[in-house]
Amino acid sequence: MRASLLQIAVDEGESIDSRREHVASLVREQAGADLVVLPELWTTGAFAFESFGAEAEPLEGPTFEVMAKAASDAGVWLHAGSIPERDPEGPLYNTSLVFSPAGELAVAYRKIHRFGFDKGEAVLMGAGAELVTVRLPETVVGLATCYDLRFPELFRGLVDAGAETLVIPAGWPERRRAHWTLLARARAVENQAFVLACGTAGTHAGVPQAGHSIVVDPWGEVLAEAGSGEGVLSVEFDPAKVGTTRGQFPVLRDRVLGVERPHG
Repeated sequence: MRASLLQIAVDEGESIDSRREHVASLVREQAGADLVVLPELWTTGAFAFESFGAEAEPLEGPTFEVMAKAASDAGVWLHAGSIPERDPEGPLYNTSLVFSPAGELAVAYRKIHRFGFDKGEAVLMGAGAELVTVRLPETVVGLATCYDLRFPELFRGLVDAGAETLVIPAGWPERRRAHWTLLARARAVENQAFVLACGTAGTHAGVPQAGHSIVVDPWGEVLAEAGSGEGVLSVEFDPAKVGTTRGQFPVLRDRVLGVERPHG
């Protein structure tokens, strides 16, 4: 299976319409890949909090339309990163979109863990409430977004739902890049799954981005890692390695659940 992670630079001087067309052209260039992944909030910038309300769009808005066509043109499964979604009956959400090679929406995932510690995304956006997986021909993909990476129980829930490959778009800051790579490898090892983590480049509202998109196998080995600038990280991997790893080292069957807390 071939995956291409598109590490997009968010240029604050570029219009969102221009960026959409640029990203769509990059997606089309990945024809022949099985899966293409974009970063979190690449239309606005993950730290451009003041833009979320003004730039929020319906689920089936401009980004949906452009990305659906790009997926269809390239004939790829496309995880189109995330957008600030405006729900007409509720708050804003940080919502990921996954399209089939026919350009049809396969699933949408609203980010569960919002970053900001009582400011920024944490107060401007609502929290998702559902774990989401999608079955590709080669593997079952579990969806998470950026700050979700710090919460292992979410990923264990995805594995319980059948996930074998964990896809994580992000707008992760450079100052915590060491955590990005450490946590990506940890999530792969503890869940015996592939991790495809796609970050952004450039600067979001004055916050330098980490870049360093990364692909990790079920043993925690890094198969590929990008640098800090915009670029495409392509990698071949064998989804069957998940089953092999879980069979050779069956740690997941030894989980102990429901342990009571001590009293007193």
